[in-house]
Amino acid sequence: MDVRSQISMVFHLDKCIGCHTCSVACKNIWTDRKGVEYQWWNNVETKPGTGYPTKWEDQDIYKGGWEKNNGTINLKGAGKKKGLLNIFHNPHLPVIDDYYEPFTYKYLDLIESPEMDDQPTARPVSLITGKPIDIKMGPNWDDDLSGTPDFARKDPNLQDLSPAEQEAMFQLERMAFFYLPRICNHCLNPACVASCPSGAIYKRGEDGIVLINQQVCRAWRMCVTACPYKKSYYNWHTGKSEKCILCYPRLEAGHAPACMHSCVGRIRYLGVVLYDADQIENAASADESKVVDSQLDMLLDPFDPKVIQAAKENGVPDSTIKAAQQSPTYKFVKEWGLALPLHPEFRTLPMLFYVPPLLPVMASLGKQNTSQAEKMDPIAKVWNDDWLYDTSTEDLWGTIDQARFPLKYMANLFAAGDEEKVKIVLKKLMAVRIHRRNVTVGDIAPEKVEAALKGADLEAEVAEEIYKLTSLAKFDQRFVIPPAHREQALEMLEFTGDTKGSTGFGFKEKPERGL
Repeated sequence: MDVRSQISMVFHLDKCIGCHTCSVACKNIWTDRKGVEYQWWNNVETKPGTGYPTKWEDQDIYKGGWEKNNGTINLKGAGKKKGLLNIFHNPHLPVIDDYYEPFTYKYLDLIESPEMDDQPTARPVSLITGKPIDIKMGPNWDDDLSGTPDFARKDPNLQDLSPAEQEAMFQLERMAFFYLPRICNHCLNPACVASCPSGAIYKRGEDGIVLINQQVCRAWRMCVTACPYKKSYYNWHTGKSEKCILCYPRLEAGHAPACMHSCVGRIRYLGVVLYDADQIENAASADESKVVDSQLDMLLDPFDPKVIQAAKENGVPDSTIKAAQQSPTYKFVKEWGLALPLHPEFRTLPMLFYVPPLLPVMASLGKQNTSQAEKMDPIAKVWNDDWLYDTSTEDLWGTIDQARFPLKYMANLFAAGDEEKVKIVLKKLMAVRIHRRNVTVGDIAPEKVEAALKGADLEAEVAEEIYKLTSLAKFDQRFVIPPAHREQALEMLEFTGDTKGSTGFGFKEKPERGL
């Protein structure tokens, strides 16, 4: 058992209000330089929608992530052979139009324009060429379902839904959407690391953060193709690739990353998990139906004496083990089973997990009665085929099975198509709400509360813990950051010059002092 520590994150989507404060905080700190104007290391997408870059989830276009062939996994669009064939022209790279051409406005025209009959305007100009452009899209063009025919209806996650289900999602009276914040997942099996011909991308052994060595990077851009989440970007000014670094200088000082610190909805949690690195290959190459369970099985119990002993033997500090025991991400992901990885079928084993949204909070739906004359009216017909809200239901889980957001859509996002996994999470979230409704209002029959908790396999005490960490958690409860111990990491790098040591993937032996 090769026990290692990994910084992991949980985003609670029921709490995201789509304010983009996280994106702006990240932009102001890391991507306000020349060559990175189009880069958003943190972005917030509206689902359904095509996202940023456009249709990043469609790997038939971008060939990101891993694919399983004959029991083994290989990179879809990168690797030695594929990389050599595409070394001078890579057809799977997103182009600037897939992101958006960054722009600003000629604000001085508003001030310096001479007197004229017309009101002066500030023309948009490209931040790349400096020439006037016609704005066609932006990094958040489909926010709140804007441009629905061109964006929301082309969401790749809709492909397994029937035409009737897809159409129902966009009917005005049943329309729903939610926000999906995204940063680099700092995966356990990162395709970007495996694809880099220069070896510039590495995973830090002490905390698992994936970084790009700017001195070694040679701009092959295979990492851009290989990352299925498209969170590696090319800086056209410096000729280097860049990506989210999880604000590691802040973590080393004991501070939360900027996007998490500034989050208005307090949806973000950060902590340490312990995992068995010996299981990475088996977990990544598992059948698609088992890939989620395989990934979660890798995460170890930080209270298990055998795990603690193995972690210490592998050089994991006591402070990191203690942080893992207090980790909110371990509770959400492993202990409570509330958080799932985004697109686990990409097989990168992401360490950013999401609590699916229990959306919308609404009653069940039933068709209304209409007269024959109204049915014949072409204008009224739009409304006569609609639904009325029914605030009563005999079925405790009726609003989950018949919600405006199909379970299949959520499963395509978070469970490789397995609807049951998403349903289990939503049942738990619903049970917590019913429990808290009973505590605060007391208008629910005790037998219904008991049935809700039992149906979700929860105890009342656990439901209360989930409620408190979700709604009342303080800063140090949401972000449990262990001491960095950079002095030990640097000592490790100096101790060994082999490939394993230089890329920071962990160590079996503790170096002697002075080496």
